[in-house]
Amino acid sequence: MTIVTLTTDWNRNDYYVGAIKGKILSQSTHAQVVDISHQVQSYNINQAAFVLRNCFYNFPKGSVHIIGVNTEGSKDMPFLLVEYKKHYFLGADNGIFGLLFSDGPDKIIELKSPPDLRSFTSFSIFAEAASKLANGDKADSLGKVVKKYKEKIPLRAAIDKSVITGSVIYIDSFRNAITNITMDLFERIGGGRAFEIYPQNNYYIITRLNNFYHETAPGEILALFNSVGLLEIAISKGNAADLLNLSTNSSIRVKFKEK
Repeated sequence: MTIVTLTTDWNRNDYYVGAIKGKILSQSTHAQVVDISHQVQSYNINQAAFVLRNCFYNFPKGSVHIIGVNTEGSKDMPFLLVEYKKHYFLGADNGIFGLLFSDGPDKIIELKSPPDLRSFTSFSIFAEAASKLANGDKADSLGKVVKKYKEKIPLRAAIDKSVITGSVIYIDSFRNAITNITMDLFERIGGGRAFEIYPQNNYYIITRLNNFYHETAPGEILALFNSVGLLEIAISKGNAADLLNLSTNSSIRVKFKEK
């Protein structure tokens, strides 16, 4: 059994999800299709990459991951099959692969496109390729090997002496603001020193880290490192993004006390 995952910006109310699942299951009856998310903002490859990057490694090796976000291909944006750590990723060469992987891929295949290709390329290109992989076809048989894809580098936190300046990179369904400040960076720069966290240009200052949300009283602002090791700004049983006016690219600053 091969698992095929779907990460898209389609919305479940449209027919697209059912159509692509039906095509995969018709062509590969032993495949299992799993929804990761269909709530990615339209064309937002940064959001799609964040979602998929933080969950794909939990799937078995050999899984096939279809990325149905900003997939209107062209001569300058071909369709790719990328092999990475024994997983297969299908998407358009729109910069998303550079956002997905922390290091280089194992193989890049430019997929064959039919001459009468029309819209809904995830159905006509990616479902076809995913079915063939699930049926045991080799990746090399689906197109030609190429050496690179378009690089789009993830936004990284900046360091200036005892200050880390990061950005919000994702707002989750609880409206918590997830930043690009990693636990490793925080500990390396901080060295155990006291600190102050400033969300955006708000007057709020956070001076401690939680292990759990409930350690702070309901309605109070808090910070913690989440399950993927990124600094998160939240409000206990509240809505941090809206109440603190935070959105993707909002600035989050950490200032460490001098010893």
